[in-house]
Amino acid sequence: MKKVLFLLHIPPPVHGSSIIGKTIVESNAVLSAFNCRFINLIASESIADTGKVTVKKMIGFISIWFTLLHEIILFRPKLCYLALTTTGTAFYRDVTLIVLLRLFGIKRLYHLHNKGIKNAQKNPINKWLYSFVFKNANVIVLSELLYYDIDSFVTKQQLLVCANGIVDDDTDSVTVYPKDEKSDNVKLLFLSNLIESKGVLVLIEACSILQKRACLFTCDFIGGVGDVSEIAFTDFVKQKNLSQTVSYLGTKYGNEKSEAFRQADIFVFPSFYPNECFPLVLLEAMNYGLPVISTNEGAIPAIVDEGVTGFIVPKNNPEVLADKIEELIKNKQLRKQMGDNGKLKFANNYTLSIFEKTLVDILHK
Repeated sequence: MKKVLFLLHIPPPVHGSSIIGKTIVESNAVLSAFNCRFINLIASESIADTGKVTVKKMIGFISIWFTLLHEIILFRPKLCYLALTTTGTAFYRDVTLIVLLRLFGIKRLYHLHNKGIKNAQKNPINKWLYSFVFKNANVIVLSELLYYDIDSFVTKQQLLVCANGIVDDDTDSVTVYPKDEKSDNVKLLFLSNLIESKGVLVLIEACSILQKRACLFTCDFIGGVGDVSEIAFTDFVKQKNLSQTVSYLGTKYGNEKSEAFRQADIFVFPSFYPNECFPLVLLEAMNYGLPVISTNEGAIPAIVDEGVTGFIVPKNNPEVLADKIEELIKNKQLRKQMGDNGKLKFANNYTLSIFEKTLVDILHK
């Protein structure tokens, strides 16, 4: 079997790239097709720690660099798969790893789970580094909608597309508590880290508007603390007089997370996060048959079909967001139809087996 060295992100913390990294490490399809070695690039222990430079991280990076050198010399991989971070401090870290790979003539395959190159390349030093990094490498993007971000450095011949995929829901493995179908109270769900640019405060604003319109609903927020602390979240909810309607439930995993999706009626994700590319949480919501309301950030319009599986709303616009939520609150049949459409699209495009097959084909190629 051909030797492949994987440089990727493995939880904790939990985010899109680390979830996919964990998926690859545990993939029987990948492990049975190649002789694999794995190096974890994550240095942060929490989402709040991401992007900060610490002595511990610097020591960790030195360890990663020497581990890579060791694997190159002794393992002698045919190919190196790298979950490249495209901006910030982590990008400069990755550049030093790429120097080693290029020095030893190792073929490189980058998998991009973030964006921001189009803006960062305005810096002449960054522009030169991007040219160095992408020269003679192949690049996986999560959707063709994301190609614009790298088109100055990557040709279409270098480009490969692999949409994210997740495990299909196994309803037989958990206890299902059916929703109260007689209740007129519609449950909204937001599931992501409490990061302002994920749309946390925008959704709270929209909930305030909905309450003033006398809509019957509750809204649960689930996820780890980010730049919005639990105290700040609670204070903002109180300020908007939403304490009886909006709840922060902390992090949920496994059956508890599945149950949150099953109990929800509408999934809302009004992200304007600059690095948002292909949110796995939207796939999860579609898998559970939920209509999705999100924005046109990154590849989200490739996931959510406007008016078919949900709605795409303008970023940072709580008024329009409230309008679309209200439309679904008042139309149960539309919620069901959009949810069914989303579940079908998930089954045809975003299952784990589809992702694994595509990735293995790309690695062989």
